[in-house]
Amino acid sequence: MKLTQLVPEGAVVARLASNRRDLVIAELLDGVLSTGAADVSLKPELLTRVLERESRGSTGFGKGIAVPHVKHKQVKRMTAGIGLHPDGIDFNSLDKQPVYTVFLLLSPEDRPEEHLQAMEAIFKNLSNEAFRRLLRQAGSADEVAAVLEQVCEGDDATKAAEALMKLVSGGFEEE
Repeated sequence: MKLTQLVPEGAVVARLASNRRDLVIAELLDGVLSTGAADVSLKPELLTRVLERESRGSTGFGKGIAVPHVKHKQVKRMTAGIGLHPDGIDFNSLDKQPVYTVFLLLSPEDRPEEHLQAMEAIFKNLSNEAFRRLLRQAGSADEVAAVLEQVCEGDDATKAAEALMKLVSGGFEEE
């Protein structure tokens, strides 16, 4: 499973407005629901479930990333959204550091195997430092889409991310 298959157009928030975890999740949920992944009327229930999951243990896994996720019987298709925050968010991360990149995954309840494949694809890419850096530096949804396209075209996420960095180095500011 590739990230480009999971993250549809409209599910990227390149500049999250809020700096509070719960509001960031709600904002990202709006983006994901706008793509038709589930009916918009489910937002309160989905938000409650994601926040309940967070209360059991943070999905802020360290290195500036968080991957909140929820399974629901009325989610139509596996869909992820990406939210970026330039200043970082307190996500109660395992490493106690701010989160700059949030992947929100909605999964159909009856497809646990696909849920695991999606989580694996997300974590495989997020474990790559160059990929994380490129996402943090992206200033628009189009730049995020370019990062995803480039990384998903290559079998080696590190080489693809490095190639993309060289390709667009004039478009991103240095960290």
